[in-house]
Amino acid sequence: MARLAINGGIPTVPKEKLTPWPILSERDREYVNQVLNSGILAGAFAPQVKALQEEFAEYLGVRYCIAVNSGTAALHMAVAAAGIGPGDEVITSAFSFLASATAAMHQGAIPVFVDIDAKTYNMDPRKVEEKVSDRTKAIIVVHIHGLPADMDEIRAIARRHKLLIIEDAAQAAGATYKGEKVGTIGDIGAFSLNQTKNFQAGEGGLFVTDNKEFWLRADMVRMFGEQVRENERRSYVAHTLGWNYRMPELTAAVARAQLTRLEEVNENGRRNANILNKSLEKIEGIEPPFCPQDRTHTYHKYRVRLSPERMGLKIKHTLLRDKVLLALQAEGVPAVLWQTFPLPANPLFQKKQGFGKGFPWSFPGARMINYDPSEYPETIKLLNASIVIGSERYPIFAQSQDTVELWGQAIEKVFLNLDEVLETVEVPEEEAFALGEITSLR
Repeated sequence: MARLAINGGIPTVPKEKLTPWPILSERDREYVNQVLNSGILAGAFAPQVKALQEEFAEYLGVRYCIAVNSGTAALHMAVAAAGIGPGDEVITSAFSFLASATAAMHQGAIPVFVDIDAKTYNMDPRKVEEKVSDRTKAIIVVHIHGLPADMDEIRAIARRHKLLIIEDAAQAAGATYKGEKVGTIGDIGAFSLNQTKNFQAGEGGLFVTDNKEFWLRADMVRMFGEQVRENERRSYVAHTLGWNYRMPELTAAVARAQLTRLEEVNENGRRNANILNKSLEKIEGIEPPFCPQDRTHTYHKYRVRLSPERMGLKIKHTLLRDKVLLALQAEGVPAVLWQTFPLPANPLFQKKQGFGKGFPWSFPGARMINYDPSEYPETIKLLNASIVIGSERYPIFAQSQDTVELWGQAIEKVFLNLDEVLETVEVPEEEAFALGEITSLR
């Protein structure tokens, strides 16, 4: 086996073999030129925005879609449309991006976190029911990395306790659960069009629902609290607290073009994931991402888990993770970390450090989130011992088959020389990737 690149050898993956994301085509340019030629750059009923809403609703098979300026906005609109307000509680995953929880806080509600399932990395339904209280109004289900959560179990819990389900499908556009597309399974769905996503437009978001009342409420939140209808004179009368969440026409044009290729992008991601899965099967102590047979994965992120115990090593999980990460990066593999501590460990969610000196926990009888690492063991174990193969600039779903095969060869090379990696690769303290063994956030 050739010399490790981190110790002076030649990288396995040449930089020119990597395909950067996003990929823009002539169709993107054609749709953008339609906007420039029209002279219409914005508007709640502008032609590209209207077309995108109609096309995405048809793609999902839902009645209503609202195009907005971010996935965060779509999530906030979902919480607002559901009628959630000050002092209410919303259950969500301890492993997600910040917006899954702050969407509730924008309405004065309290995010309540649950640990994840060790196999899927999605919220554990058994933990969800434990966190339900008389203040709970909804569950924000996160389809993390593009894998649908256990929706049958979560729907059963929601029915028992009369809770609404909001799907955070930011990373999972096009994924299916038992034949149903994510975003259509709960009461409301929210998608992100951030440029890192498999369905992207630079920035942007999409709110979807089959419920007319939710749609009408959400549309007011998008537009300053006003009830605005096409071909009607704008009154500038606000009926609720709203924001300017409107999507620009150029964004909508790119999103429409990208939507036509979404299935192709997702299929490319699944093919590449299967290629990498086969490479990893040869290596003891690496666990590729799991996808149950009853659902499809978008592989927005391809996360591998490392087990020093199965490798026969007595080493801290984070130290193994970081040494392997540096060795893979040197080989030309765009390996990264994404999230390094449970979401509730953020200072934002602590009463004395968060927004407004305790808001929204200042409401009488509100439940406090005192971060206790023992409540999130699976999230902590995962983040201490896992790496994402593929970066936001070079995700797995954008790569050619040849490139992913080279990634597999690079991973095999690093692990065939693991003794050398552990002995020679140094992790500079001043460039620490995380917080060591995660127990608290200092």
